[in-house]
Amino acid sequence: MLEKTTRMNYLYDFYQSLLTPKQRSYMALYYLDDFSLGEIAQEYSISRQAVYDNIKRTEAMLEEYEEKLLLFERFQERSKLMNEMRELMREDSPSLHRLSKMVAELEKLD
Repeated sequence: MLEKTTRMNYLYDFYQSLLTPKQRSYMALYYLDDFSLGEIAQEYSISRQAVYDNIKRTEAMLEEYEEKLLLFERFQERSKLMNEMRELMREDSPSLHRLSKMVAELEKLD
């Protein structure tokens, strides 16, 4: 469950601007603020089932966006490469120091 929550949080970060305000609100409450379905339903005066259905549809939409745009996958690949570069930079030399600065600048872009 934690892995799914982490993935949904990342997908939400990347694609939230493509969601409706209601979808953003439900997803933020459920995944970011850790509200239960019942708490969200009470907040919006709707049924738990309506909240559940909306969240499931939104999760599917986020997965479809990722399937087409691959923003999260590319983010993971960049992170992996930067970690590998950081490992290689453990030696101390001027060129490695410069490379270290470049990696830091790359990280700021994400």
